[in-house]
Amino acid sequence: MVWQIYLYARYFVANGRYTYESVQDTRPQRNKLMKLYIEQIKPEGRILLAGDHTTWSRPNASTLKERTYEHYAQGGLGGKPVTAGYGYSTLALIPEASGSWALPLRHERITSWETPIQKAVWQLKKVCPQLPSRAISCWDIEYGCAPFITQTADIEVDKIIRLRSNLCLWTAPPTYSGRGRRRVHGSKFKLLDESTWDEPAQTTELEDAKLGRLKIRLWNELHLRKSPLHPMSVILVERLKPDGSKRVAKPMWLAFIGESMPSCTEIFQYYLRWFGVDHWYRFAKQRLHWTLPKFSTPEQSDRWSDLMPLITWQLWLARDIVKNNPLPWQKTA
Repeated sequence: MVWQIYLYARYFVANGRYTYESVQDTRPQRNKLMKLYIEQIKPEGRILLAGDHTTWSRPNASTLKERTYEHYAQGGLGGKPVTAGYGYSTLALIPEASGSWALPLRHERITSWETPIQKAVWQLKKVCPQLPSRAISCWDIEYGCAPFITQTADIEVDKIIRLRSNLCLWTAPPTYSGRGRRRVHGSKFKLLDESTWDEPAQTTELEDAKLGRLKIRLWNELHLRKSPLHPMSVILVERLKPDGSKRVAKPMWLAFIGESMPSCTEIFQYYLRWFGVDHWYRFAKQRLHWTLPKFSTPEQSDRWSDLMPLITWQLWLARDIVKNNPLPWQKTA
């Protein structure tokens, strides 16, 4: 059944007429599919979600409705990293502690009247109430902003968000003195200016099998200027040389917002699993031919896109019954 779906998809791409006729009449029920996907989740630890968005570039489809301008690193209009097309937001389950599997629970187009942040918030609101337990969600730099933090504050999910290194955070305000207006912010905490940092609440050094020696520091009760009611725990991850001095590699800033905070080391490891979403985007575009058809309406594009999570879940569920028979010059799985 799995390989039939996969082969049908490849056949439809090769025979365009059948593709366009089939997607014209389909009406996928995304909520029912999402619930069906969630029923297959068998967590061994905490459920880990990862969110991001990508681009379906259509620069030459000048009559295609609802095109928007999207970031496109592979080359865009006029030599700039911008293209005309569709943006798609994905909220995926990361099922394994190692490996590159990502299983989309929601994969939907960002309409011309939405932003990626608004779409991600809407997807979280749809997915999290259906999960069997409170999940951790990971997000990239673009989501490290006050609108995303405030709009997701009431959703039952913990968040790990990567922060831009040029942000300015604020500490908790001092105790009210009894005179004048209460202060909303404390002192500045500039991520690029070490002289503004307080003493960290925790400092850890460890040896990672892949990254080498790491130094992780933790600060609590920091917030963004426009979200003072939502404090964050912020960690700094630095790669060190064997002698303990800093490397040239850019440090990573992560923020945790939620109820059940893991250890600093676990937060870092959770975030590294976020990259499974990027692997899935590449798999969908290169192997499942997601962005190959040239549809004439946004509805057709959405219906074709709904097949990508379905095929991915089918492949995941059938992975144990498919034998690994590589050719002599290929690597084993």
